[in-house]
Amino acid sequence: MNVPQLTHCPGTLAEGFSTYSKACLNRVFYGKKVHHVLPYDSPAFNPDTDDLFEENRKRMSISGVQEKFSVVLEKNKLRLTHEGERGTHILKPIPGAGKKPDQMPANEHLTMQIARQVFGLETAENALIFFKNGAPAYITKRFDIREDGTKAGQEDFASLAGRTPQTHGAHYKYAGNYSELFQLMQTYLPAYPLEAPKLLKILLFNYLFSNGDAHFKNFSVLETPLGDYRLSPAYDLLNSRIRMEDKDFALEDGLLPRNMAQGKMRQQFATLATQAGISETIFNSLLTTLLSRSETVEKMVAASFLNDSTKRNYWQAYQGRLKQLGKD
Repeated sequence: MNVPQLTHCPGTLAEGFSTYSKACLNRVFYGKKVHHVLPYDSPAFNPDTDDLFEENRKRMSISGVQEKFSVVLEKNKLRLTHEGERGTHILKPIPGAGKKPDQMPANEHLTMQIARQVFGLETAENALIFFKNGAPAYITKRFDIREDGTKAGQEDFASLAGRTPQTHGAHYKYAGNYSELFQLMQTYLPAYPLEAPKLLKILLFNYLFSNGDAHFKNFSVLETPLGDYRLSPAYDLLNSRIRMEDKDFALEDGLLPRNMAQGKMRQQFATLATQAGISETIFNSLLTTLLSRSETVEKMVAASFLNDSTKRNYWQAYQGRLKQLGKD
């Protein structure tokens, strides 16, 4: 595997770049001139660096199935963090399990870029990056780390709900339905009326792009400069069906309590909006936006770093969900 010759920015996917664009450098790397190739090989490739990855893995406090590493931006170089050091970015290499594992970094990167650029969702800043041996990785800037290096408070929804493996079993992240997320927000977010439509938009987006792994830990609240909390930027957005066989929704009961989950998907989302106190006008506006940008989505898929067969799979899955969500 060799580092590919680039024709698009591996951050924004803008055409005409052989490395990161200035826009990407500003958003993801604090404006520093970071190169798109890391100075070391990917994990499990080079014994000389594998010990560093193993030590870093042990120190990572962020949970999840996919392997993650903590890296820090020092001047204009990215490196693995040392003991007791706080990382500025999270690095996610090709995973060791699932279908098409080599497509995972590009899958997450594309989905996150579509979310922000096409649909205006606030997302964690992100890009693709390559190891010296050519293997791709997904890199994201931590939104809980301020530019001065201090850490903002962040709590995922499993923590807010008091869910742990000890209290709710091994599948604690997947129990319940999405209406419970709104109930938690009403409890913890003073600006709930402003934040609730943002969550609904993420849920609509997840359905539209076949993200069936959006569990309780994939949503968070983030401390503001005033000391209160708001919904955090979206993260871990991807087409999970490319990786594994899964259901439409990560949570076991789906969007709503089972006795309320009636009608086609559009109707169920409308019921969820009503339950969350979101007006019909706002719901219809969100839906219109999400159903109206297919030409731009198609261009983004074409510009992505997915291989050709996965681009077709991604586009076909999106087209299928577009039809389902558009049905009354």
